[in-house]
Amino acid sequence: MPVQEFMTQRNEKLAQKVIKGLESRNMSGYYAANKEEALAKALELIDEGSSVTMGGAMSAVEIGLVDALKEGNYTFIDRAQMDPREALLAAYDADVFLSSSNAMTEDGILVNIDGNANRVSCIAQGPKKVLFIVGMNKVCDDQDGAMKRARSIAAPVNAQRFDIDTPCKKTGACADCKSMDTICCQFLITRFSKHPGRIHVILVDDTLGF
Repeated sequence: MPVQEFMTQRNEKLAQKVIKGLESRNMSGYYAANKEEALAKALELIDEGSSVTMGGAMSAVEIGLVDALKEGNYTFIDRAQMDPREALLAAYDADVFLSSSNAMTEDGILVNIDGNANRVSCIAQGPKKVLFIVGMNKVCDDQDGAMKRARSIAAPVNAQRFDIDTPCKKTGACADCKSMDTICCQFLITRFSKHPGRIHVILVDDTLGF
């Protein structure tokens, strides 16, 4: 049996553990064996006619969700085409906010880091529904491991996308910097949702995002 099949079996079993953890935290979890299944599940969770926006969710782009929303019967709020403050206010009032997660734990805790807080603030409150697309590559043993992944892997990779001057962009490693360009200003740990049906996480058996 090819090694990939063993990995697939492991990921499916681990995903069920993560989903149980999410459910214990009043959040909903789903498993998708590939990008196509993830896209189908995401569209199932987004009612037609919904207003939808996102916060730097590369995983949503990778599974084809953003293109599907732009082409479908949805109101896609494209923050790249708007004034940043207007985009943020529109996001707070949106039906659905798309996100990924920098990391998450096997027992369902989500860990995210932000520079301007537009993403983490919408995860915490505002939009009626938050839909996470999370590759199984982001699942960590525990909260310490998730935080380490967010700071040591996700942030330095994310820094490469921007015209900024941070130590991690130059070295590829977190320096716990206080640079004016730092993208690690706010840390959000989502361990429970007080609003039933608001947070949904699609776990995808693929390497998505960073």
